[in-house]
Amino acid sequence: MMTDQAKVRVLLLESIHPDAVSRLESAGYEVESVRNALDESELIDRIRGVHLLGIRSKTKVTARVIEAADSLVAIGAFCIGTDQIDLTAASAHGIAVFNAPFSNTRSVVELAIAEIISMTRRLTEKNALMHAGVWDKSADGAHEIRGRRLGIIGYGNIGTQLSVLAENLGMYVSFYDTADKLALSNAHRCATIEELLETSDVVTIHVDGRPGNAGFFGTEQFKRMREGALFLNLSRGIVVDHVALREALESGHLAGAAVDVFPTEPKGRGDEFVSELRGLPNVILTPHIGGSTEEAQSDIGGFVANKLASFLDEGNTTLSVNLPGVGLPEQAGQSRIGHVHINTPGVLAQVNSILAEHKVNVEGQLLSTRGEYGYLITDIGGGFSDEVLERLRSMEQTVRLRVLS
Repeated sequence: MMTDQAKVRVLLLESIHPDAVSRLESAGYEVESVRNALDESELIDRIRGVHLLGIRSKTKVTARVIEAADSLVAIGAFCIGTDQIDLTAASAHGIAVFNAPFSNTRSVVELAIAEIISMTRRLTEKNALMHAGVWDKSADGAHEIRGRRLGIIGYGNIGTQLSVLAENLGMYVSFYDTADKLALSNAHRCATIEELLETSDVVTIHVDGRPGNAGFFGTEQFKRMREGALFLNLSRGIVVDHVALREALESGHLAGAAVDVFPTEPKGRGDEFVSELRGLPNVILTPHIGGSTEEAQSDIGGFVANKLASFLDEGNTTLSVNLPGVGLPEQAGQSRIGHVHINTPGVLAQVNSILAEHKVNVEGQLLSTRGEYGYLITDIGGGFSDEVLERLRSMEQTVRLRVLS
């Protein structure tokens, strides 16, 4: 029970935007913001006594970290992906996980468009020559993107918005997704990834970092691509075999590549970056900045911070990544209990039986389930005894019980 908000501790890692800090501090929380990522052992040392944890993409929240977290209530991923968090372990401890599935979409899409144009016009090579004092005014190898075909692997929030903008610039668009997705505008859905690779002038990947996607794009896929095609990866570093990509570039099979994510990335700014792709012409390497615009980071900071505060104070799990989504409007003068439990028949009846037995008046209730877990919010008029809470906590199905107000 968190009645003294000054005792709520928040740990934010990886230079999360000041808007998040301001939002959480305005709620009366004690916020510590750290510039860099922490490895597992460092995070285990720092996580005790922390109620809210905020990370970006580099920090791994493993089962060992969650086991060591004696006070953790929620985790905020201030980014799109959540594959760096052990969601199974978080759910088993009743810890809600939130992310920002939409806030940096535009920033990633604009970077992809900029890189496609830069590589098609060979701007990286022209820029390097100019800085070396070489004037090479030539149209050789430079093209317009209009009329060329963009192949998008992964047709989610980013893929679909990229599809629309690319068409507006005069490109043809094909896409491949394992899920059944509606094609926007004139985009062509490919039946197989091979069809996309063999027909596209530019191939860009926008998939998540689930273990099944590790290394799925390698030598065979690069061979399938058209001679002189361009390749982009702004999704997850583990998805692409960078040795195979270097070979495809050095052989001339691919004309260029843009990579924003890498299998192993430095922990902080200024650390050495090591990659097989360094030093190659017409290759754009960026330090995982797809969503790193001031606009996106501000939006992400406010969005995720609001979700964390709403869950901590009101129990609302709307848009939670791992727990069932429940959002029950608060009523003044009532107490609220949040109950994460194993999803088995009869839980609601058992909870209400305990409340009725102790003459506790229920003013409002909302239950939702997702797979193995259920989440119940109950608003209570008047008081209740500690015995009620002990009875609810001792239920066989209970994962976590929180008194919210």
